[in-house]
Amino acid sequence: MNRTGVLVCTAVMLASSLRAQPQHNFAPEAYKKLQSLAGDWVGKDDQGEEVKTNFKPAISNTVVMETLNAAGMEEMLTLYSVDGDGIALLHYCPTGNQPHMRALPTSGDVKELTFSFLSAGNLPSIAVGHEHKMVLDFEDKDHITEHWTWRKNGKDMEMVYHLARKQ
Repeated sequence: MNRTGVLVCTAVMLASSLRAQPQHNFAPEAYKKLQSLAGDWVGKDDQGEEVKTNFKPAISNTVVMETLNAAGMEEMLTLYSVDGDGIALLHYCPTGNQPHMRALPTSGDVKELTFSFLSAGNLPSIAVGHEHKMVLDFEDKDHITEHWTWRKNGKDMEMVYHLARKQ
């Protein structure tokens, strides 16, 4: 084999070994951050209306249950759990559908989780109104912001909840 062939073989082997390196799984750290939210939270939406939520670890700490009450809406329930290298979100909406979303944490120092729509139970068509995305910002241990994106007929509307841990 000539020098060029050796270099090509070495480059291919190096590229293969780099691909074979396992990526770090940050889901456990992200889930611990969700567990740290346990308790009551209060705040306002972008229109200044009152919002209350509660986070509670459940089922031997395998799920975090959030119960959200926003002005003018019925109670909503969201479940968060580890899903391989990500965090799964299952949202029980007063509209009767159950969006399933997933976030893939990119570092151990979780400052934000972006949950993207995967599917939904009881959703006859993607055009029917449903929660389609949720971004959870961890501002500090006592302040979070939830950005919920409602999608209907391909149009998005964002609802933002600024929350502080109830003292």
